Amino acid sequence: MQTLKAWAARTATVAGLLMAATLPVPGAAQTVYQIPAMSDFSGPFSSIMPMMAGGRDAVATWWNAEVGAKMGVKVELKSYDTRYDAAQTASLWPGVLATKPLVGLSAGGPDTAALQQRLPTDKVVMISGSAANGSGWRPNQWVLTPRPTFVHEITGFIEWYQKTKVGGTRPVKLAMFTTEASPSFADMGKGVSAYAKANPNVVNLVEMVFVDVQPTDVTLQLRRVLNAGAEVILVPTNIQQAVAVKRAMQALGKNVPIVHGLQNSPGMLQKLVGSMGAMEGDYEVHGGVITGEEQTEAKKFYDMLVAKHGMKVPWHAITSLGMTQTLLAVRAIEVAAKKHGPDKLTGETIYTTLIETTFPAKDFYGLTGGDIDFSVEAPFPTRDPRINIGQVVSGKLVTVAQAVPVPKLGKW
Repeated sequence: MQTLKAWAARTATVAGLLMAATLPVPGAAQTVYQIPAMSDFSGPFSSIMPMMAGGRDAVATWWNAEVGAKMGVKVELKSYDTRYDAAQTASLWPGVLATKPLVGLSAGGPDTAALQQRLPTDKVVMISGSAANGSGWRPNQWVLTPRPTFVHEITGFIEWYQKTKVGGTRPVKLAMFTTEASPSFADMGKGVSAYAKANPNVVNLVEMVFVDVQPTDVTLQLRRVLNAGAEVILVPTNIQQAVAVKRAMQALGKNVPIVHGLQNSPGMLQKLVGSMGAMEGDYEVHGGVITGEEQTEAKKFYDMLVAKHGMKVPWHAITSLGMTQTLLAVRAIEVAAKKHGPDKLTGETIYTTLIETTFPAKDFYGLTGGDIDFSVEAPFPTRDPRINIGQVVSGKLVTVAQAVPVPKLGKW
């Protein structure tokens, strides 16, 4: 009985300490700001959305504990399931706006299509994790992305490959697979074609191959471009096209490198094509981190979030999207709070901060290609955007080039 009483007393003491630890500290009042997170838990990307959401939540939890608490600021993320549908996003937006959001997180194109025209009036800036499109290259936009356009990312790789793999003495011969059925993918094709036409000393575009969004077989098309001498195959579009090209490559018994984007990276394809080793020599190219097996600075940041702040989703390209867009949002809040005061922030203040501030790469723990800066001329970094390049080597995805500059492009 004495032992039971002693245990009960100790338990009560511990409980009292824990309760005291959770009570507000006098003089440390916090201003709470809402961050709506547009999501897709029941649409075409519902299978991967939990990874993006997990990345978002863990960064917000870490920032609240390690940074915001010291500044008197707390952010609250709330997910809204838009089903990756512009009409659903538009229907949810009045309710979202009623929460007086400070800054929002976009899941992709439908959010931009639904909200881009009204956000300047609503005074809410949104941050996307995706790369930008040429069609969105307009001034005074309020959906911003830390990555440049897909075409900037692709052409950055082309110039790097031409200089490092073919010696810079001749144009690299390549082909690209895309589709006209998707505005975003068609824009990639248009931009790369314009770049190739303007830079014949850098690239010889053998063919822009247009196929279905979900092609069943592209063996004939791939044989045609390989016979024409293509030494690199660009497939920066979706998973289905990347798998179709890889299977065609296997059927032909060839091993010409295939170049993927973040949204159809080798990490997403390995189970569909057999293994990571089946993509030996293939590349991953974009303005985010290469989520391979290396113990990079970004991986260490992720591991810390797992150990201390509840990160439960795997180290993956999609996880990194949620991490990066949320980190940019809270970094903007930090800068604005220091300048204007933690209790005086508005959506317009955050937008102005994003436009006027150059955020150094070190603030993103290796999750970006380089510094992030915006201007009223474009909704993506234009001063000095950088990309990272990964490659499958000995059955593992590794980073082969970091902070690679992208070319200065005109609009296409």
